[in-house]
Amino acid sequence: MSDTGSEIEEATEHTALMDGHIAEARPDRVIAERIAKKRKTKSDNQRSYGSVEGIPNSGSGAGSSQAPNMPPQPPPQELQLEELELKYGARHVIKLFVPVTLCMLVVVATISSINFYSVKDVYLAYTPFHEESPYAVTKVWNALANSLILLSVIALMTVLLIVLYKKRCYKIIHGWLILSSLMLLFLFSYLYIEEALRAYNIPMDYITLLFGMWNFGVVGMIVIHWKGPLRLQQAYLIFIAALMALVFIKYLPEWTTWAVLAVISIWDLIAVLTPKGPLRILVETAQERNEPIFPALIYSSTVMYCLAATTPGGAAEETAEAVREGEPRARELRPLNPHGGRPGSTGAGAAGAAGTEVAGGDAAGFDAAWRARAGAPRRLRVDGAEPARYTTSVERAPPHPQAQAAQSGPDDEEKGVKLGLGDFIFYSVLVGKASSYGDWNTTLACFVAILIGLCLTLLLLAILKKALPALPISITFGLIFYFATRCVVKPFADALAAEQVFI
Repeated sequence: MSDTGSEIEEATEHTALMDGHIAEARPDRVIAERIAKKRKTKSDNQRSYGSVEGIPNSGSGAGSSQAPNMPPQPPPQELQLEELELKYGARHVIKLFVPVTLCMLVVVATISSINFYSVKDVYLAYTPFHEESPYAVTKVWNALANSLILLSVIALMTVLLIVLYKKRCYKIIHGWLILSSLMLLFLFSYLYIEEALRAYNIPMDYITLLFGMWNFGVVGMIVIHWKGPLRLQQAYLIFIAALMALVFIKYLPEWTTWAVLAVISIWDLIAVLTPKGPLRILVETAQERNEPIFPALIYSSTVMYCLAATTPGGAAEETAEAVREGEPRARELRPLNPHGGRPGSTGAGAAGAAGTEVAGGDAAGFDAAWRARAGAPRRLRVDGAEPARYTTSVERAPPHPQAQAAQSGPDDEEKGVKLGLGDFIFYSVLVGKASSYGDWNTTLACFVAILIGLCLTLLLLAILKKALPALPISITFGLIFYFATRCVVKPFADALAAEQVFI
């Protein structure tokens, strides 16, 4: 070979070596640097770990190469990610429809059976205008004034929460949330149970009532602010949201309720999407600090994404049995030095540089053939044929019960789509207020409108992949369906019923 050819071969050492020869022709340090560089170029959601299966060459490099003007084919990994997004996106919708539906059903059932929450005798301190004038214009500006006052209070409290969170005043925030939970789980729950017992004419002595309230409240405080079964925590959060919705329906004036729903949707849009919005700052700060948002404010669906799983010992034994039975064994990516790396480096650093997982073999991750090759003199080999192509596939194996119990723990409630309790509250306020007039057509229309809006919000969430407000679309659809059904559909249905016309 000429000198020019030798230089080309030396340059090819760093540029065009096939992946199948890297583990045989390069020292460990170079291999680790190459793998680390490749991992840096990938985004976090496109990483995959597992076995690497070789695809046989279809011909020479020149003959099998694609034309320059041919569009690149999407890798199978991206197609798998799209399928997973569709699958888990549908699961997100179901897992949020169920709690939202339960919360609204609790409110509608309470409004229909207990008259206490439909009677307007006491109002909140934040609504000084009680809409007692018979003129519609006066009621409109009273409702707008009340809604703006209430919105100012909500905005002030939200900004105060953000400031405390930015200053890391966690004790003050936890005390604030614990005090609010105490009031809801003890005071308002006591009023709710008392009115329910009175409505259904159920006798009960105060000792039994206080004993039950104490157990109910203490268990709720434990599962919300500390630890407990996930389903129990979700049940308490749904009950708290329903209770808060009933409080708003009870103590807000008639027209003020609808004005508050419209104004709070606009505020939610501003607080989440604007660059300096308080809720956006809260979410971004929590993501920067890698901290969970307070569980008393968030409902989590806990849908887990398992794009790549570690291979337990059982899977390794199955692979060894398959090899003993004569089946062809797939090529595997193994850690370069899982227990030490280079002399003087820590095991964690070496494992982080390699970035691969143990997929079988002995404790060190290397077999006898590899050690024999490692002891032999290393030579550079340049092939003129087309480099071997590899596809990375994820091998899933059922985890052992002990490993599954060890992994499921503090991280379970951090996964999945999260919906603020405020969204539950105002969804239930709209449906509960519609049901307070006794028209089931309007109630069902508002219920369907809210679920449609929530579905569209989750669809936008899957497309845009960022935090979105959950109130604007659902509340807008709910208000449109409410007034359209109450002002158009209901009179039409009543006229048909009066004339005994059935469609």
